[in-house]
Amino acid sequence: MRVLFLAAAFAALLTSGCDRQAGSQSEAVAADATEPGGPGLDRSQAGKAMPAVGFKDGEGEDTSLPAIAGGKPLLVNLWATWCAPCVKELPTLDALADRAGAPQIAAISQDTAAPDKVRAFLADKKVGLEAYQDSEMELSMALGSQIMPTTILYGSNGKEIWRFTGDLDWTGAKAAELLKEAR
Repeated sequence: MRVLFLAAAFAALLTSGCDRQAGSQSEAVAADATEPGGPGLDRSQAGKAMPAVGFKDGEGEDTSLPAIAGGKPLLVNLWATWCAPCVKELPTLDALADRAGAPQIAAISQDTAAPDKVRAFLADKKVGLEAYQDSEMELSMALGSQIMPTTILYGSNGKEIWRFTGDLDWTGAKAAELLKEAR
């Protein structure tokens, strides 16, 4: 049953396109179109605790968002190798990770491929982010995220501040304005 659900979820992502908005997510995004960050910004889930769902780190060991955050602000990016907007923004997330004062970055692949393929993909793109992988897409399901890329900012208290759907230059002015909210 679980395999059928995962297959259906994966098929839905493929057929809907990784950057199209659907349902309640697009309505929430449209409501925030006047906020800094533009139409991709969604604050409807602000205050929700980060889920403790497990996934794999770059070494194939179990980890979770709370373990990565360690009481600090955390920027979580859900992406996939087959998602062009996801791949486009990965270098900007990598550059952001090197900036002083930036939140911790967890770019978590939703690929079902073997972990070594995700590591090789990041290496080929010269992206130095850790190769986190949620191959069963449990995290994206727990977050209610149906669109990639989706990026969520959590405060040091482990509560969601906002989420951004679609690609963004995470080194640009728009992102800098949004990231000022990291606390």
